[in-house]
Amino acid sequence: MDSRKPLDSLAIGLMIPFCICFGLQQVALKAAAPDMAPMLQIALRSILGAAMVYALLRWQKESMTWRNGVWQPGLLVGVLFALEYVFLAEALRYTSAGHAVVFLYTSPMFSALILHFRLETERMSLVQWLGILLAFAGIVTAFGGNLSIDSSEQLFGDFLALLGGLAWGLTTVVIRTSSLSNLPSKQTVLYQLLVAAALLTPLAWWWDQFSFNPTPLLLGSLAFQTLIIAFGALLIWFWLLRNYQASRIGVLSFMTPIFGVLLGAWLLDETIEPGFMLGALLVVAGISLVSGHEWLLGYWRKRQARMLVPGG
Repeated sequence: MDSRKPLDSLAIGLMIPFCICFGLQQVALKAAAPDMAPMLQIALRSILGAAMVYALLRWQKESMTWRNGVWQPGLLVGVLFALEYVFLAEALRYTSAGHAVVFLYTSPMFSALILHFRLETERMSLVQWLGILLAFAGIVTAFGGNLSIDSSEQLFGDFLALLGGLAWGLTTVVIRTSSLSNLPSKQTVLYQLLVAAALLTPLAWWWDQFSFNPTPLLLGSLAFQTLIIAFGALLIWFWLLRNYQASRIGVLSFMTPIFGVLLGAWLLDETIEPGFMLGALLVVAGISLVSGHEWLLGYWRKRQARMLVPGG
């Protein structure tokens, strides 16, 4: 029997700041970009985050699993995780933080599509296919919206962020279809952080993105990304997944792109184009259907049942 609880005030109270923090992630990277390239910021965050997760494993007396059949998919998800942030880091050089967060959060659409053809248990329902079509329509609408910067540059940045969403979706597929599905989550995250640090650090040097200016803004951004994003929010996320129903938590996570757009407009003075905002809302609605269809259908059935009961 599943002991996970439905949503309550504690879960919602934790998810709102969680989504705000992850929406702020792209804003922090973009804001500190003049002092340190986003790729180098992510590389340093990965190094420090890996050290903190490893320290937590040691404190909890857990040992890292390197056995055959585990390290190979662990290496693969690490490479995909690094690719996700390569695309994101480069996207932020050309497009706004608000655009980047929306396109990055298309990842569940890609993972749902691929898993539909890979696993019998992941076959999508009609409601989910509707969500895929809605999200795709949102992507097309967002790409076609009025652009406030140079159109070609912004479109290129948006496309890179979309590729980041694809890499994130592929990471989910590998974890779901490999031995990593039975591995403790902290160990999977450590694989991701270690490989990302090993790949992104030399890549930042190779692409001449290794210089930095240690301003208070940059140091604050790095502290936020390491302590809050790569460590604190991660622990909150896995605690929520252990204690609450994943589908309901997943639906709430799609507040993140909306927060990202609003925070980018507020803190970075980014323009919210009407066409892009409409597309973003379609993307969020579509992916919410894909990820939360079971909860939404269950809620609808309960509502219909109450309406049939006299006085309900």
